[in-house]
Amino acid sequence: MSAAFSTASPAPASICLLRLSALGDVTHVVPLVHTLLAAWPQVRLTWVIGKGEHRLLAGLPGVDFVEYDKKTGLAGMRALRGELRERLGAAKRFDVLLQMQVAARANLLSAFIPARRRVGYDRSRSKDLHGVFVNERIPDRPGIHVLDAIGSFCEPLGLRQERVRWDLPVPDEARAWARAQWPQDDVPTLLISPCSSHVLRNWPAERLAAVADHAAGRGWRVVLCGGRSELERATGDAILASMTHPALDLIGKDTLKQLPALLERGRLLMTPDSGPMHIANAMGTKVLGLHAASNPERSGPYSDRRYCVDRYDDAARKYLGKPASDLRWGTKIEHAGVMDLITVDDAIATFERYCADHANASSKENT
Repeated sequence: MSAAFSTASPAPASICLLRLSALGDVTHVVPLVHTLLAAWPQVRLTWVIGKGEHRLLAGLPGVDFVEYDKKTGLAGMRALRGELRERLGAAKRFDVLLQMQVAARANLLSAFIPARRRVGYDRSRSKDLHGVFVNERIPDRPGIHVLDAIGSFCEPLGLRQERVRWDLPVPDEARAWARAQWPQDDVPTLLISPCSSHVLRNWPAERLAAVADHAAGRGWRVVLCGGRSELERATGDAILASMTHPALDLIGKDTLKQLPALLERGRLLMTPDSGPMHIANAMGTKVLGLHAASNPERSGPYSDRRYCVDRYDDAARKYLGKPASDLRWGTKIEHAGVMDLITVDDAIATFERYCADHANASSKENT
């Protein structure tokens, strides 16, 4: 079962989810969708989401997506309200709005979504007047992963998320594309997604190259992946220029629908705290996470954080003058040079630990 049930609350007829971005965060919402639908298969779920995030999740069963483009501002918010009212028809309002984003824009946008119950974050996670726009809150549980905080949005409705189920919508043609990129053989594949959307979380290209060369020297295939931004292309070029072994360069060559299928084919993904980290985790691929600017216990790969390089406490002591345990949960340490605290030796040691742990594991690529 995906959820524990309570008879305290009647089943809602309609629920609106508001989470616009980013790729990792919307991935964390997917288990909540499965929990809600397991409890109430007939509930009408509408998800207000960003354009790119919709491309990733389009086809998720049981969900009607409505895109909001941040560039459209207030005019787009008014248009969204009109579209939602048309969809609702005689109902006029959603039974419940789950307002799962605390940024000022999302808070304002929520005011344009008609709903009787408006569930938001607890006070410790609120900011930008979030509390003004909600009339109920999730339980205040400090020190939990982002996914667990999102999962608790079902609790005011009388449910509990007791199982994390992913099942991202990946078309057969996306998997066919991924299979065509390299042979289906016994060679283990290290995928490298070098860039986060927050540049201060990124690790230097020459250090990524050093770990890639180490893996290649151990007989691994190395594949670079990423989006079409100038930063990702420049970072990929710098990695390739620093490597002594060859690597397959797929940066900018996949779509958001193909990305999960691509990540699924890897044995291990090396990446900073990023959307691909969480998508890979959802697809069952282990992650060599690079963490100094953010806390892996809060925002690392949810299912398995054994292979995260964790220099968050070192960063807290160096840049904020206190141990990580004294920081407000969720504090980011996005200072210039913070990722330099992670050494090549740190990452290679983590890679070797993965290899030792999985020496007898069968290759995912042949399944």
